Amino acid sequence: MSVNILDAVNKLAVIKQLDGHLIQEIVVESITSTLAKKLGEENELEVFIDENSSGIKARFKCLVVELESSLGEISLADARAEYDSRAQLGDYIQKEMALHDFEPKLVKTAQKIIQDRIRRLEDEKIQNDFNKQKHTIVSGKIKTIDETNGGYRIDLGYTDALLPLDEQIENEFYRVGDNIKAYVTNIRSGNNGVTVILSRTNPEFVKKLFEAEIPAIFAGSIRIRKIVREPGLRTKVELEALQPKLDPITECVGPKGTRIDSIRKELHGEQIDIVVFSEDPEKMIENALGISSVKRVIIERNRAASVIVDEADKVTAIGKQGKNVKLAAKLTGLKIDIFTTMEFEEKMAKERRTVSHITELDGVSPKIAEVLRSAGYTSVQDIFSASVGELAALEGMGQKTAEKLKESAKYF
Repeated sequence: MSVNILDAVNKLAVIKQLDGHLIQEIVVESITSTLAKKLGEENELEVFIDENSSGIKARFKCLVVELESSLGEISLADARAEYDSRAQLGDYIQKEMALHDFEPKLVKTAQKIIQDRIRRLEDEKIQNDFNKQKHTIVSGKIKTIDETNGGYRIDLGYTDALLPLDEQIENEFYRVGDNIKAYVTNIRSGNNGVTVILSRTNPEFVKKLFEAEIPAIFAGSIRIRKIVREPGLRTKVELEALQPKLDPITECVGPKGTRIDSIRKELHGEQIDIVVFSEDPEKMIENALGISSVKRVIIERNRAASVIVDEADKVTAIGKQGKNVKLAAKLTGLKIDIFTTMEFEEKMAKERRTVSHITELDGVSPKIAEVLRSAGYTSVQDIFSASVGELAALEGMGQKTAEKLKESAKYF
Protein backbone atom coordinates (compact mmCIF):
# COMPACT_ATOMS: atom_id res chain seq x y z
CA MET A 1 0.00 0.00 0.00
CA SER A 2 2.84 2.39 0.83
CA VAL A 3 4.78 1.81 -2.39
CA ASN A 4 4.42 4.93 -4.55
CA ILE A 5 1.65 6.08 -2.24
CA LEU A 6 1.94 9.68 -3.44
CA ASP A 7 1.47 8.60 -7.05
CA ALA A 8 -1.59 6.56 -6.10
CA VAL A 9 -3.05 9.44 -4.09
CA ASN A 10 -2.42 11.95 -6.87
CA LYS A 11 -4.02 9.67 -9.47
CA LEU A 12 -7.06 9.18 -7.24
CA ALA A 13 -7.32 12.93 -6.73
CA VAL A 14 -7.27 13.54 -10.49
CA ILE A 15 -9.83 10.81 -11.27
CA LYS A 16 -12.22 11.90 -8.53
CA GLN A 17 -11.38 15.59 -8.93
CA LEU A 18 -10.51 15.78 -5.25
CA ASP A 19 -7.94 17.93 -3.43
CA GLY A 20 -4.67 15.95 -3.54
CA HIS A 21 -3.20 17.66 -0.47
CA LEU A 22 -6.38 16.98 1.49
CA ILE A 23 -6.23 13.29 0.55
CA GLN A 24 -2.61 13.14 1.71
CA GLU A 25 -3.69 14.61 5.04
CA ILE A 26 -6.42 11.99 5.30
CA VAL A 27 -3.89 9.21 4.65
CA VAL A 28 -1.49 10.50 7.31
CA GLU A 29 -4.27 11.12 9.85
CA SER A 30 -5.82 7.69 9.25
CA ILE A 31 -2.53 5.84 9.71
CA THR A 32 -1.72 7.95 12.76
CA SER A 33 -5.05 7.10 14.40
CA THR A 34 -4.56 3.39 13.63
CA LEU A 35 -1.02 3.21 15.07
CA ALA A 36 -1.89 5.44 18.04
CA LYS A 37 -4.20 2.71 19.32
CA LYS A 38 -1.12 0.48 19.68
CA LEU A 39 1.14 3.15 21.16
CA GLY A 40 1.14 5.56 24.08
CA GLU A 41 2.08 9.24 24.37
CA GLU A 42 5.55 8.24 25.55
CA ASN A 43 6.19 6.67 22.14
CA GLU A 44 5.94 10.11 20.46
CA LEU A 45 4.42 8.78 17.23
CA GLU A 46 4.94 10.74 14.02
CA VAL A 47 3.58 9.63 10.62
CA PHE A 48 4.87 11.36 7.51
CA ILE A 49 5.20 11.02 3.76
CA ASP A 50 8.73 10.44 2.56
CA GLU A 51 8.99 12.54 -0.58
CA ASN A 52 12.06 10.63 -1.79
CA SER A 53 10.49 7.19 -1.71
CA SER A 54 6.87 8.30 -2.15
CA GLY A 55 6.10 6.09 0.82
CA ILE A 56 4.39 6.37 4.16
CA LYS A 57 6.68 6.09 7.16
CA ALA A 58 6.18 6.14 10.90
CA ARG A 59 8.71 7.38 13.45
CA PHE A 60 8.25 6.50 17.13
CA LYS A 61 10.16 5.62 20.27
CA CYS A 62 10.28 2.04 21.52
CA LEU A 63 10.89 0.99 25.12
CA VAL A 64 13.79 -1.43 25.47
CA VAL A 65 12.62 -4.59 27.23
CA GLU A 66 13.91 -8.10 27.67
CA LEU A 67 11.36 -9.58 25.25
CA GLU A 68 9.09 -7.28 23.21
CA SER A 69 5.33 -7.96 23.34
CA SER A 70 3.83 -4.89 21.69
CA LEU A 71 4.47 -2.36 18.91
CA GLY A 72 5.92 0.20 21.35
CA GLU A 73 8.61 -2.14 22.61
CA ILE A 74 11.92 -3.49 21.31
CA SER A 75 13.96 -6.34 22.72
CA LEU A 76 17.30 -5.55 24.27
CA ALA A 77 19.03 -7.83 21.77
CA ASP A 78 17.47 -6.10 18.75
CA ALA A 79 18.09 -2.65 20.19
CA ARG A 80 21.78 -3.37 20.63
CA ALA A 81 22.12 -5.19 17.29
CA GLU A 82 20.23 -2.69 15.12
CA TYR A 83 20.37 0.69 16.86
CA ASP A 84 22.68 1.21 19.84
CA SER A 85 25.19 -1.28 21.16
CA ARG A 86 25.12 0.45 24.56
CA ALA A 87 21.30 0.29 24.94
CA GLN A 88 19.99 -0.67 28.37
CA LEU A 89 16.65 -1.92 29.66
CA GLY A 90 14.28 0.99 30.17
CA ASP A 91 15.88 3.11 27.46
CA TYR A 92 13.87 4.46 24.52
CA ILE A 93 15.09 3.77 20.99
CA GLN A 94 13.71 5.80 18.08
CA LYS A 95 12.53 3.50 15.32
CA GLU A 96 11.50 4.42 11.77
CA MET A 97 9.36 2.00 9.75
CA ALA A 98 7.78 2.00 6.29
CA LEU A 99 4.09 1.21 6.26
CA HIS A 100 4.59 -2.13 4.53
CA ASP A 101 6.84 -3.24 7.40
CA PHE A 102 3.93 -3.27 9.84
CA GLU A 103 1.85 -6.39 10.34
CA PRO A 104 -0.72 -6.91 7.50
CA LYS A 105 -3.71 -6.70 9.87
CA LEU A 106 -2.67 -3.23 11.00
CA VAL A 107 -2.15 -2.10 7.42
CA LYS A 108 -5.59 -3.36 6.39
CA THR A 109 -7.21 -1.53 9.29
CA ALA A 110 -5.52 1.70 8.22
CA GLN A 111 -6.49 1.08 4.60
CA LYS A 112 -10.16 0.64 5.57
CA ILE A 113 -10.14 3.93 7.49
CA ILE A 114 -8.51 5.72 4.54
CA GLN A 115 -11.08 4.34 2.09
CA ASP A 116 -13.96 5.38 4.34
CA ARG A 117 -12.55 8.89 4.81
CA ILE A 118 -11.95 9.34 1.08
CA ARG A 119 -15.44 8.05 0.30
CA ARG A 120 -16.90 10.63 2.69
CA LEU A 121 -14.76 13.30 1.06
CA GLU A 122 -16.02 12.22 -2.34
CA ASP A 123 -19.62 12.29 -1.10
CA GLU A 124 -19.08 15.81 0.23
CA LYS A 125 -17.72 16.88 -3.15
CA ILE A 126 -20.68 15.32 -4.95
CA GLN A 127 -23.01 17.11 -2.54
CA ASN A 128 -21.25 20.43 -3.18
CA ASP A 129 -21.26 19.86 -6.94
CA PHE A 130 -24.94 18.94 -6.73
CA ASN A 131 -25.70 22.17 -4.88
CA LYS A 132 -24.10 24.04 -7.77
CA GLN A 133 -25.71 21.91 -10.50
CA LYS A 134 -29.19 21.25 -9.05
CA HIS A 135 -32.06 22.54 -11.16
CA THR A 136 -29.80 22.75 -14.21
CA ILE A 137 -29.29 20.62 -17.30
CA VAL A 138 -26.14 18.51 -17.39
CA SER A 139 -24.57 16.48 -20.19
CA GLY A 140 -22.84 13.15 -19.97
CA LYS A 141 -22.29 9.74 -21.51
CA ILE A 142 -24.12 6.52 -20.79
CA LYS A 143 -21.67 4.48 -18.74
CA THR A 144 -23.68 1.39 -17.85
CA ILE A 145 -27.25 0.12 -18.03
CA ASP A 146 -28.75 -1.60 -15.01
CA GLU A 147 -30.54 -4.61 -16.44
CA THR A 148 -32.39 -5.14 -13.14
CA ASN A 149 -34.14 -1.78 -12.77
CA GLY A 150 -33.57 -0.24 -16.20
CA GLY A 151 -31.65 2.76 -14.87
CA TYR A 152 -28.87 4.45 -16.83
CA ARG A 153 -25.60 5.19 -15.03
CA ILE A 154 -24.23 8.39 -16.59
CA ASP A 155 -20.68 9.74 -16.46
CA LEU A 156 -20.91 13.50 -15.89
CA GLY A 157 -17.15 13.98 -15.72
CA TYR A 158 -16.98 15.04 -12.09
CA THR A 159 -19.12 12.14 -10.87
CA ASP A 160 -21.55 9.44 -11.96
CA ALA A 161 -25.28 10.10 -11.95
CA LEU A 162 -28.37 7.93 -12.25
CA LEU A 163 -31.30 8.34 -14.64
CA PRO A 164 -33.89 6.03 -13.02
CA LEU A 165 -36.53 4.24 -15.07
CA ASP A 166 -39.34 6.42 -13.71
CA GLU A 167 -37.48 9.57 -14.85
CA GLN A 168 -37.00 8.29 -18.40
CA ILE A 169 -39.23 9.14 -21.35
CA GLU A 170 -41.07 6.09 -22.60
CA ASN A 171 -39.76 4.79 -25.92
CA GLU A 172 -36.41 6.56 -25.48
CA PHE A 173 -33.54 4.09 -25.55
CA TYR A 174 -29.80 4.63 -25.22
CA ARG A 175 -26.69 2.53 -25.58
CA VAL A 176 -23.45 2.64 -23.64
CA GLY A 177 -21.38 5.54 -24.96
CA ASP A 178 -24.35 7.63 -26.13
CA ASN A 179 -24.42 11.30 -25.19
CA ILE A 180 -27.38 12.43 -23.10
CA LYS A 181 -28.78 15.58 -21.48
CA ALA A 182 -30.91 15.52 -18.35
CA TYR A 183 -32.17 17.71 -15.52
CA VAL A 184 -30.60 17.45 -12.06
CA THR A 185 -33.46 16.88 -9.62
CA ASN A 186 -32.21 15.29 -6.45
CA ILE A 187 -29.45 13.56 -4.58
CA ARG A 188 -29.81 10.14 -2.99
CA SER A 189 -27.72 8.62 -0.20
CA GLY A 190 -27.25 4.86 0.02
CA ASN A 191 -24.84 2.13 1.02
CA ASN A 192 -22.65 2.92 -1.97
CA GLY A 193 -22.48 6.64 -1.19
CA VAL A 194 -24.18 9.66 -2.69
CA THR A 195 -25.81 9.52 -6.13
CA VAL A 196 -27.04 12.44 -8.24
CA ILE A 197 -30.52 11.75 -9.66
CA LEU A 198 -31.42 12.98 -13.14
CA SER A 199 -34.70 13.34 -15.02
CA ARG A 200 -35.87 13.75 -18.61
CA THR A 201 -39.58 13.73 -17.71
CA ASN A 202 -39.63 16.66 -15.29
CA PRO A 203 -41.37 19.78 -16.74
CA GLU A 204 -38.40 21.81 -15.47
CA PHE A 205 -36.25 19.99 -18.05
CA VAL A 206 -38.36 21.58 -20.79
CA LYS A 207 -38.22 24.95 -19.01
CA LYS A 208 -34.42 24.91 -18.97
CA LEU A 209 -34.33 23.95 -22.67
CA PHE A 210 -36.55 26.96 -23.45
CA GLU A 211 -34.33 29.25 -21.37
CA ALA A 212 -31.27 27.99 -23.24
CA GLU A 213 -32.74 28.18 -26.74
CA ILE A 214 -35.04 31.25 -26.62
CA PRO A 215 -33.13 34.52 -26.12
CA ALA A 216 -36.23 36.48 -25.03
CA ILE A 217 -36.94 33.96 -22.28
CA PHE A 218 -33.31 33.92 -21.14
CA ALA A 219 -33.35 37.74 -21.04
CA GLY A 220 -36.58 37.80 -19.04
CA SER A 221 -38.64 39.58 -21.72
CA ILE A 222 -40.95 36.56 -21.92
CA ARG A 223 -41.96 34.68 -18.80
CA ILE A 224 -42.75 30.99 -18.56
CA ARG A 225 -45.86 30.86 -16.38
CA LYS A 226 -46.53 27.14 -16.38
CA ILE A 227 -45.58 23.88 -18.11
CA VAL A 228 -47.72 20.75 -18.25
CA ARG A 229 -46.46 17.62 -19.87
CA GLU A 230 -47.12 14.07 -20.99
CA PRO A 231 -43.45 13.07 -21.45
CA GLY A 232 -42.68 11.75 -24.89
CA LEU A 233 -46.06 12.76 -26.29
CA ARG A 234 -46.99 16.38 -25.72
CA THR A 235 -46.06 19.47 -23.72
CA LYS A 236 -47.88 22.76 -23.31
CA VAL A 237 -45.85 25.82 -22.33
CA GLU A 238 -47.76 28.88 -21.13
CA LEU A 239 -45.89 32.09 -21.94
CA GLU A 240 -46.47 35.74 -21.10
CA ALA A 241 -44.76 38.59 -22.93
CA LEU A 242 -43.60 41.25 -20.50
CA GLN A 243 -43.05 43.68 -23.38
CA PRO A 244 -46.16 44.58 -25.44
CA LYS A 245 -44.48 44.31 -28.84
CA LEU A 246 -43.13 40.79 -28.28
CA ASP A 247 -45.00 37.82 -29.75
CA PRO A 248 -44.16 34.69 -27.71
CA ILE A 249 -44.96 32.34 -30.58
CA THR A 250 -42.70 34.15 -33.05
CA GLU A 251 -39.89 34.39 -30.51
CA CYS A 252 -40.09 30.69 -29.70
CA VAL A 253 -40.38 29.43 -33.26
CA GLY A 254 -37.40 31.50 -34.39
CA PRO A 255 -36.00 31.91 -37.94
CA LYS A 256 -37.33 29.05 -40.07
CA GLY A 257 -38.42 27.26 -36.91
CA THR A 258 -34.85 26.64 -35.76
CA ARG A 259 -35.39 27.42 -32.07
CA ILE A 260 -38.42 25.25 -31.42
CA ASP A 261 -37.02 22.52 -33.69
CA SER A 262 -33.88 22.37 -31.56
CA ILE A 263 -36.00 21.74 -28.47
CA ARG A 264 -38.15 19.15 -30.24
CA LYS A 265 -35.01 17.38 -31.43
CA GLU A 266 -33.70 17.11 -27.86
CA LEU A 267 -37.10 15.72 -26.80
CA HIS A 268 -37.05 13.23 -29.72
CA GLY A 269 -40.02 14.75 -31.55
CA GLU A 270 -42.31 15.42 -28.59
CA GLN A 271 -45.08 17.82 -29.65
CA ILE A 272 -44.70 21.25 -28.08
CA ASP A 273 -47.61 23.68 -27.90
CA ILE A 274 -46.87 27.35 -27.25
CA VAL A 275 -49.80 28.78 -25.26
CA VAL A 276 -50.02 32.56 -24.98
CA PHE A 277 -51.34 33.71 -21.61
CA SER A 278 -54.58 35.71 -21.51
CA GLU A 279 -56.34 37.30 -18.56
CA ASP A 280 -59.65 36.47 -20.25
CA PRO A 281 -60.51 32.96 -18.95
CA GLU A 282 -62.45 32.02 -22.07
CA LYS A 283 -59.63 33.16 -24.36
CA MET A 284 -57.12 31.33 -22.17
CA ILE A 285 -59.07 28.09 -22.61
CA GLU A 286 -59.09 28.58 -26.38
CA ASN A 287 -55.33 29.19 -26.37
CA ALA A 288 -54.73 26.16 -24.19
CA LEU A 289 -56.67 23.92 -26.57
CA GLY A 290 -54.93 25.40 -29.59
CA ILE A 291 -58.19 25.52 -31.60
CA SER A 292 -58.77 28.78 -33.47
CA SER A 293 -62.37 28.04 -34.46
CA VAL A 294 -63.92 27.61 -31.01
CA LYS A 295 -67.57 28.65 -31.27
CA ARG A 296 -68.28 29.22 -27.60
CA VAL A 297 -66.82 28.69 -24.12
CA ILE A 298 -69.10 28.40 -21.09
CA ILE A 299 -67.37 28.48 -17.69
CA GLU A 300 -69.37 27.10 -14.78
CA ARG A 301 -68.55 28.37 -11.26
CA ASN A 302 -64.82 28.67 -12.14
CA ARG A 303 -64.51 24.89 -11.90
CA ALA A 304 -65.48 23.51 -15.26
CA ALA A 305 -65.80 24.69 -18.83
CA SER A 306 -67.86 23.48 -21.77
CA VAL A 307 -66.21 24.21 -25.10
CA ILE A 308 -68.34 24.11 -28.27
CA VAL A 309 -66.51 23.39 -31.52
CA ASP A 310 -67.37 22.31 -35.04
CA GLU A 311 -67.70 18.58 -35.66
CA ALA A 312 -64.50 18.69 -37.78
CA ASP A 313 -62.49 20.20 -34.91
CA LYS A 314 -63.70 17.95 -32.10
CA VAL A 315 -61.10 15.20 -32.58
CA THR A 316 -58.30 17.78 -32.71
CA ALA A 317 -59.58 19.53 -29.59
CA ILE A 318 -59.65 16.28 -27.64
CA GLY A 319 -56.35 15.08 -29.07
CA LYS A 320 -54.78 11.65 -29.36
CA GLN A 321 -55.70 9.57 -26.31
CA GLY A 322 -57.41 12.69 -24.96
CA LYS A 323 -54.02 14.26 -24.22
CA ASN A 324 -54.76 17.71 -25.67
CA VAL A 325 -57.85 18.42 -23.58
CA LYS A 326 -56.26 16.75 -20.55
CA LEU A 327 -53.19 19.02 -20.71
CA ALA A 328 -55.34 22.08 -21.40
CA ALA A 329 -57.32 21.28 -18.26
CA LYS A 330 -54.10 21.01 -16.22
CA LEU A 331 -52.86 24.28 -17.64
CA THR A 332 -56.04 26.22 -16.86
CA GLY A 333 -57.01 24.41 -13.68
CA LEU A 334 -60.50 23.74 -15.05
CA LYS A 335 -62.30 20.56 -16.04
CA ILE A 336 -62.87 20.92 -19.79
CA ASP A 337 -65.50 19.06 -21.82
CA ILE A 338 -65.65 19.30 -25.63
CA PHE A 339 -69.02 19.37 -27.42
CA THR A 340 -70.43 19.96 -30.85
CA THR A 341 -73.39 22.37 -30.99
CA MET A 342 -75.87 19.49 -31.17
CA GLU A 343 -74.21 17.62 -28.28
CA PHE A 344 -74.23 20.71 -26.08
CA GLU A 345 -77.89 21.44 -26.81
CA GLU A 346 -78.76 17.84 -25.89
CA LYS A 347 -76.72 18.17 -22.70
CA MET A 348 -78.57 21.33 -21.71
CA ALA A 349 -81.94 19.78 -22.59
CA LYS A 350 -81.14 16.75 -20.44
CA GLU A 351 -80.22 18.99 -17.53
CA ARG A 352 -83.51 20.88 -17.92
CA ARG A 353 -85.46 17.64 -18.03
CA THR A 354 -83.62 16.29 -14.98
CA VAL A 355 -84.43 19.27 -12.75
CA SER A 356 -88.00 19.71 -14.06
CA HIS A 357 -90.91 18.01 -12.27
CA ILE A 358 -93.40 15.90 -14.21
CA THR A 359 -96.15 18.42 -13.38
CA GLU A 360 -94.37 20.92 -15.65
CA LEU A 361 -94.91 18.64 -18.65
CA ASP A 362 -97.81 19.40 -21.03
CA GLY A 363 -100.71 16.92 -20.72
CA VAL A 364 -99.92 15.85 -17.13
CA SER A 365 -103.09 16.22 -15.04
CA PRO A 366 -103.06 15.77 -11.24
CA LYS A 367 -104.44 12.26 -11.69
CA ILE A 368 -101.74 11.28 -14.24
CA ALA A 369 -99.06 12.91 -12.07
CA GLU A 370 -100.16 10.73 -9.13
CA VAL A 371 -100.00 7.58 -11.28
CA LEU A 372 -96.51 8.52 -12.51
CA ARG A 373 -95.24 9.37 -9.02
CA SER A 374 -96.55 6.07 -7.69
CA ALA A 375 -94.56 4.28 -10.40
CA GLY A 376 -91.36 6.20 -9.58
CA TYR A 377 -91.47 8.77 -12.38
CA THR A 378 -90.72 12.18 -10.84
CA SER A 379 -88.83 14.23 -13.46
CA VAL A 380 -89.30 15.04 -17.12
CA GLN A 381 -86.08 13.11 -17.79
CA ASP A 382 -87.71 9.99 -16.33
CA ILE A 383 -90.49 10.28 -18.90
CA PHE A 384 -87.98 11.00 -21.68
CA SER A 385 -85.97 7.86 -20.81
CA ALA A 386 -88.99 5.55 -20.53
CA SER A 387 -90.47 3.77 -23.53
CA VAL A 388 -94.04 4.26 -24.71
CA GLY A 389 -94.77 0.66 -23.79
CA GLU A 390 -93.53 1.13 -20.20
CA LEU A 391 -95.70 4.21 -19.73
CA ALA A 392 -98.78 2.67 -21.40
CA ALA A 393 -98.55 -0.33 -19.06
CA LEU A 394 -99.17 1.87 -16.02
CA GLU A 395 -102.61 1.62 -14.42
CA GLY A 396 -104.95 4.30 -15.78
CA MET A 397 -102.52 5.21 -18.60
CA GLY A 398 -103.47 4.48 -22.20
CA GLN A 399 -101.41 4.20 -25.36
CA LYS A 400 -102.34 7.65 -26.64
CA THR A 401 -101.61 9.35 -23.31
CA ALA A 402 -98.22 7.63 -23.18
CA GLU A 403 -97.38 8.79 -26.70
CA LYS A 404 -98.38 12.39 -25.87
CA LEU A 405 -96.20 12.35 -22.74
CA LYS A 406 -93.22 11.07 -24.71
CA GLU A 407 -93.72 13.73 -27.37
CA SER A 408 -93.94 16.49 -24.73
CA ALA A 409 -90.77 15.25 -23.01
CA LYS A 410 -88.89 15.16 -26.31
CA TYR A 411 -89.51 18.81 -27.03
CA PHE A 412 -89.49 20.07 -23.46
